[in-house]
Amino acid sequence: MADSPYLVALALIDQGGRRALPLAGKSQAVVAAEGDAPDQLGKELALDLLLRVWQRSDDGPLQRAAAADSLLLVELPMERLPEDLPQIKADWLSSGDTTACLEALKRISSRAWRLSSEKFKPVALTPLW
Repeated sequence: MADSPYLVALALIDQGGRRALPLAGKSQAVVAAEGDAPDQLGKELALDLLLRVWQRSDDGPLQRAAAADSLLLVELPMERLPEDLPQIKADWLSSGDTTACLEALKRISSRAWRLSSEKFKPVALTPLW
């Protein structure tokens, strides 16, 4: 299990003129095959994250901060979690540079997906890189 990649859902949001980047993550017991998306676990993490984001709306209106790239699922090696991910988060919170954030995530992750939804269709996980 220690070698299993960690799956992280993240939301790039704006609330009252302040950026926020809440996360939800879990170690993967079963890793999706190359070319496949971690559908079940990815959707569970997204639901958990979105419920927490929704609860934040009690403190004021929320807005996506990065358009279609505002809700992401990223597969990371465990060793990247303690230092790299917090630094990427801190950099985005201070700069708001989504391009730099995505490039930094790509440097530490080989797989990522954009989460989206269309009316009358299931949640879609589209490869980001």
